[in-house]
Amino acid sequence: MTQSNPNMNQGPEYRQEYDVHGSNLVERVQELIHEGNVRDVIIKHEGQAIIHFPLTVGVVGALVVPQLAALGAISALLTHCTIEVVRTDQP
Repeated sequence: MTQSNPNMNQGPEYRQEYDVHGSNLVERVQELIHEGNVRDVIIKHEGQAIIHFPLTVGVVGALVVPQLAALGAISALLTHCTIEVVRTDQP
């Protein structure tokens, strides 16, 4: 699912959702972060946001590592979840 929401301050944003199993959650989030045009990553379980990663230029490095560790612990408890990705460029 892709949506466009033009915002004068931040430019357009594009949203996508991916369904993943808990065991693949951390790996998939890392792949999305490395794509480079991701502004936000939101992990949802049964429609409720569990964790939100706001990503900005220069913050992707060391500051995301603790969040990924927490995500690893959460993924051990989840069997199925949704990753919502907010991008700066159209995928």
